[in-house]
Amino acid sequence: MRRVDRAKQFLPFNSLRGFYDLVRIKEKIITPRRELTSDELEKLSFRYNQLEKGKMAKITYYEIDGYVKLEGMIAKIDNINREIIIVDKVIKLDDIVEVESDGIIDL
Repeated sequence: MRRVDRAKQFLPFNSLRGFYDLVRIKEKIITPRRELTSDELEKLSFRYNQLEKGKMAKITYYEIDGYVKLEGMIAKIDNINREIIIVDKVIKLDDIVEVESDGIIDL
């Protein structure tokens, strides 16, 4: 018997291939999307208008089943399509709940 074939017989056997991946998906807790109050929307709009291309920013936004915090450099701010691009991630403005960046002042 070749050495490679002999080593294969001692590899662990996974009879439930893919099962553990499915269990991890089911374990994920889905967070419902919350509506922002008018005060929160005003504050968010004020902070958003201070963002500039090329600056670092931390943005919290809703994605599919929960909130995600992304930090990176702003590549593009597209007010026509209501999107902001951080590195290579496109985020819709309607999904954003929090904006943080250096040099931003609050109301």
